[in-house]
Amino acid sequence: MLEVNSKIQISIKEFQFSFARSPGPGGQNVNKLNTKVILRWDLDATRSLPEKVKQRFRAKYSRRITKTGEVIITSTRFRDQGRNVADAMHKLKELILTVAEDPKPRKKKRRSKSSQRKRLDQKKRNSDKKRGRQGGWD
Repeated sequence: MLEVNSKIQISIKEFQFSFARSPGPGGQNVNKLNTKVILRWDLDATRSLPEKVKQRFRAKYSRRITKTGEVIITSTRFRDQGRNVADAMHKLKELILTVAEDPKPRKKKRRSKSSQRKRLDQKKRNSDKKRGRQGGWD
């Protein structure tokens, strides 16, 4: 079970893992063992995520989702398969956490009259200063 937060928990049965030869550290070990982990998760079929979270996930991480609706995450950080599986699941957890909370609505703010006046006065002073630098340099 991948526990993202108190409300979101995803069963391990929803994940498909495949393994391949991994680039990176490991010397000759790299050429012998399949330590690279490829995690596939069907975002469209899962019932573990609320629909709003799925929509935000699709919008933010569209490049990680295939045309069939699968999320693909790889890990080659470690030299052994077990730690790479844990790392791939941790990566997925972090991605879900970033979209799990509802975004705060933007509050429109208006500048006060005095702040608008100060800003325009400062722009006028800068304009006059730069205009004074122009002229005939004979």
